[in-house]
Amino acid sequence: MGQWSTTLAQWRRQARYLSGYLDFDRSGNHVRRRTDFTDCPRPVLLLYGLLSTRRSCRLLERRLRRDGYGVFSIDLGGLGGAFNTRGIDESAERVRDKVERLYARYPMGPLSIIGHSKGGLIGRYYVERLGGDARVRTLITLGTPHHGTPLAYLGCATVGWFAPSVWQMTPRSAFLRRLNLGPWPPGVRLVSIHSRRDACTPFPSGEVDVRRPGDLLNVELADLRHRDFLVARSAYEVVRRELGRASASLSPVTEDRGEASPAAGRSAG
Repeated sequence: MGQWSTTLAQWRRQARYLSGYLDFDRSGNHVRRRTDFTDCPRPVLLLYGLLSTRRSCRLLERRLRRDGYGVFSIDLGGLGGAFNTRGIDESAERVRDKVERLYARYPMGPLSIIGHSKGGLIGRYYVERLGGDARVRTLITLGTPHHGTPLAYLGCATVGWFAPSVWQMTPRSAFLRRLNLGPWPPGVRLVSIHSRRDACTPFPSGEVDVRRPGDLLNVELADLRHRDFLVARSAYEVVRRELGRASASLSPVTEDRGEASPAAGRSAG
C-alpha cells in the first residue's frame, strides 16, 4: 500500500502541475492564420498534445515566425470539437489530409514538423504509416512518450472512455510496439528532445531507439518539465539548430532523396 500511495501522490502532484498546461477553452483552437502559403519555402507544422489546444504553442510559433519560418497548426478536434482526444492514428489521418490539401494548392517547400508530447506520436504515425515521408524533411518531438508513459494508466481510468489515445500511450501498448518496429523512413530526420525531469514522459521513454535503421537523434536537456519544452530557451535552440540543418539540405523532398545518414545516437543539449 505504501508504494501505491506514493505513486498516487506523485500522479496528483503531476496533475496539479499540468493544470497550468491544460487549457479547456475551445477558443484555443481558433487561431488566425498568419502564414502566406504562396511564399512558404520553409513551412513548419506544430502539433500539440493531449487535452490541449493550438494556443499552447503560441510562444514557439512566435519564435519560429521571427526566425523566418512559415508556421501553421491544425485543429486536431476531439472532445467538444477540441482538446486532441482522438486516437493517434485518426489524428494523423487528419494531418495527412490537411497537408495534402495545402500542397495541392500552394508551392510550399519541404515540411518540418514539431510535435509536443502526443503531438510527436501523431507526427511519427503520419511519417511512418501514412506516407508523410514524401513531404517531411525533419520531425522534432518534444517530451514525447515514444515508449509510453505510466501516467496514461491514470488517463485510462479517468478520461479513457472519450480519449482513446491514452490507451495507445500506455507502456508497451500494442500500438506503440507496432510503431517502434522496422526501419525509420529514409530521408527524414527524427530528433527527440527529452529530459529526465519530465514526469509525464519518464526517462527513457522520451528516447527513440537509435538502434533502428534511420537518421535518429536523441537530445537530452537538463531540468525541463513537460510543458517547459514549449517555452524553454534551451529547447528552442535545439529546435532552431535542427531546422537550420534541414534548410541547408539541397535535395528536394518531392524527389528521390536516397539513403539517410547513419543514426546519430544521443547528444547532450
